[in-house]
Amino acid sequence: MFPRASGILMHPTSLPGPYGIGDLGEYAYDFIVFLAATGQKLWQVMPLGPTGYGDSPYACLSAFAGNPLLISPEKLVEAGDLPRHAESLQNYPQLPADQVDFEQVAAAKKAGFEETYAFFKAHGRSVEQKRFMNFCDCAQNESWLHNYALFAALKEAHAGEPWTKWEAGLVQRDPATLAKYEQALSDRIDYHKYLQYQFHKQWNALRSFARLNGVQIIGDMPIFLAHDSADVWAYQPLFHLDESGQPLVVAGVPPDYFSATGQLWGNPLYNWEAMAKNDYAWWAERFRVMLTLVDIVRLDHFRGFEAYWEVPAGEETAINGKWVPGPAQAFFAAMQKALGHLPFIAEDLGVITPPVEALRDGFGFPGMKVLQFAFDDTSANAFLPHQHVKNAVVYTGTHDNQTTVSWFESRSADVQQFVLNYLGSHNSNYIHWQLIRLALSSVANTVLIPMQDLLGLRDEIGRMNTPGKAEGNWSWRLRDEDISLEIIESLKHWTQLYQR
Repeated sequence: MFPRASGILMHPTSLPGPYGIGDLGEYAYDFIVFLAATGQKLWQVMPLGPTGYGDSPYACLSAFAGNPLLISPEKLVEAGDLPRHAESLQNYPQLPADQVDFEQVAAAKKAGFEETYAFFKAHGRSVEQKRFMNFCDCAQNESWLHNYALFAALKEAHAGEPWTKWEAGLVQRDPATLAKYEQALSDRIDYHKYLQYQFHKQWNALRSFARLNGVQIIGDMPIFLAHDSADVWAYQPLFHLDESGQPLVVAGVPPDYFSATGQLWGNPLYNWEAMAKNDYAWWAERFRVMLTLVDIVRLDHFRGFEAYWEVPAGEETAINGKWVPGPAQAFFAAMQKALGHLPFIAEDLGVITPPVEALRDGFGFPGMKVLQFAFDDTSANAFLPHQHVKNAVVYTGTHDNQTTVSWFESRSADVQQFVLNYLGSHNSNYIHWQLIRLALSSVANTVLIPMQDLLGLRDEIGRMNTPGKAEGNWSWRLRDEDISLEIIESLKHWTQLYQR
């Protein structure tokens, strides 16, 4: 399932480009050319959905929809969907090249979206009108598109308020109330469907280009959903909610490497018993749609399928939670029956028990080996490369970690010396390359390197996310000039040497 290969972890929002945020335009194609030129066969992205609270891709407004901020204005112009002289393009603000200012980007891109939608309604070619209708009506979009577009239109109409603050008829999804709003907001519903059409058109073209260049895309699927999302609103009986839609219990993790008080994520928890009654059909559909967008799925917080940390709603930290059994084997057996081949990677970090390992190994899912977790404990640490197995995915670090340079510099002198001894190195020069080479040399079939580690960045410039920090995350961007010929040649050399 996973032949020997390597790749890069970088979210599309981190790509260079003139619009203040990475998108699905020419720089995304250039990045795929870079991957192919250096022998990389994998590109791992974070969740692709529309972001909400904190701009986090792990707290999306939909488990199915794509993020409109990834739509490329230049691709709209190329396709004839936006006039080249469009006012929104002429007045697009100058935005930072190395960071995403999400608020400014959202405002600037919204102006362009409104303009392209108005142009589509007034001047859209008949063939484009037909393709849009086919996108809206096709069976593979039927289960999610209207729910999401209605949710997005309602959220606009209620000034961005969470759905639990809407009128009771909407909260409880009274059919007459829904019908009234569907009629009143029909144009805005079509607007949000149109943005999804454009996202999927551009994403599918990019994915086809990746395939032509021998690059597979690894998507990332959070196990839990944001409470203020189209799916929780539309499928309330599948979650532990009270009559007003508020969570009774929420998700998190107990105290761990990242936090002494645990992590209180706050996501509503699934009613697994209700889901089991129809063989987890909502999940099967979620995976099916995901696998139309990517080739491989990383299951974030995999251990939650075996047992999850349940925290009573209203708690201020995750300390007072408890472990509750998840659906485990029955769930993945149902997914296998519905979907057949399951190209999944298990994010098995944190408190991992023998039952979690048995669930992972029973279905043949590779787990993760993060080198930053390998050296603080000098005992038989499973993250040390001499302990690796073939069916595993090695990372220097993840989106939640420090960059490798900052990680090394923050270690004690003893740990730093252990790292150097293990590397057979006399100094810490280019420590990021030394760790990258160590990862690529592993017996594990798959290696993924965060782009920031390839560049040798420190936290103050390149850290993507700090767990427990509510704001200021997800904003790092690659600059066009950051990828030097030396980086290209070095990555290509080590990739070929270790036969990836």
